[in-house]
Amino acid sequence: MLRNQQDMILVTGASGFIGSAIIWALNLQGIDNIIACDSLESSDKYKNLIPLRFADYWEYDQLQENILHGGAGLNCVTHIFHMGACSSTTETNNRYLIKNNYQYTQKLAHWALAKGARFIYASSAATYGDGREGMDDREESIEQLRPLNMYGYSKHLFDLYAKRQGWLDKIIGLKYFNVYGPNEGHKGSMRSLVNKAFYQIRETQKVQLFKSYNPEYRHGEQKRDFLYVKDAVAMTLHLANSNSASGLFNIGSGKAHTWIELVNALFSAMELEPQVEFIDMPESIKSKYQYYTCAKIEKLKENGYAKSLYSLKNAVCDYVKNYLLEDKNLSSNHLRD
Repeated sequence: MLRNQQDMILVTGASGFIGSAIIWALNLQGIDNIIACDSLESSDKYKNLIPLRFADYWEYDQLQENILHGGAGLNCVTHIFHMGACSSTTETNNRYLIKNNYQYTQKLAHWALAKGARFIYASSAATYGDGREGMDDREESIEQLRPLNMYGYSKHLFDLYAKRQGWLDKIIGLKYFNVYGPNEGHKGSMRSLVNKAFYQIRETQKVQLFKSYNPEYRHGEQKRDFLYVKDAVAMTLHLANSNSASGLFNIGSGKAHTWIELVNALFSAMELEPQVEFIDMPESIKSKYQYYTCAKIEKLKENGYAKSLYSLKNAVCDYVKNYLLEDKNLSSNHLRD
């Protein structure tokens, strides 16, 4: 269990969006026996770490070196939250994605299993591609999935590898859907629409959305399963604490909302009248665009997760009023969190 203060928790991607939110959620439970690991380089994502509590910080190459030499500095680690990865769906350096998202995960998983540490890793809803084969997190037919981009494929490769190795009854893979919320500001073009549109609306009083090129969906009525980051980390920690949890799990709301519904919630939180302009979609993403995502979360519920989720409107309101407007990150000192 994560509440044993003598155990150590390793979080990779610790300064990233979901990684830092996991540390925030652990801090709120009084847990700070954490090794935070990331590759900060010249990014300003270090700001996500400043308000958080953890025992030590390691760079990515320091962790790799330690594992290669037997992992002596990790002897006390009982749980690994492997959130570190390239999360850009438009990344075109395939070799980099294989090395960073697939091979690095292999090495860390091998070490964790050899040492008896609980291994929880970030897969992705991008593994489902256009959804033609469904979005069910049962593992029986994952070989049929066809990701639309190399990012999704790099995640899918490890899911397949874990299945072939017989690991899916020992580890947990989390297929995060469209997560949004505080601590994502460093993600550039990969920020959620809520984050991007907030600044666009503040500057221009309107928001731009892509036109639909699928006759089944009118402009702005493309649908996504949007999930607030606070719900995403609550689901993550629930599964990490569950003795019966193993395999792949969808991490989503189980509901699909249109882009129009999302931006209307944003305009409402900003106390403005909605103004939407539809623009052409770049040719580079037309063939890879997902028009509909909705997580099947029955498996999560069967594992005992029964916590009420933020509604779309309440989540966007919390994000806007308590974080974006105040230019704040998640902090273990914010009681209202």
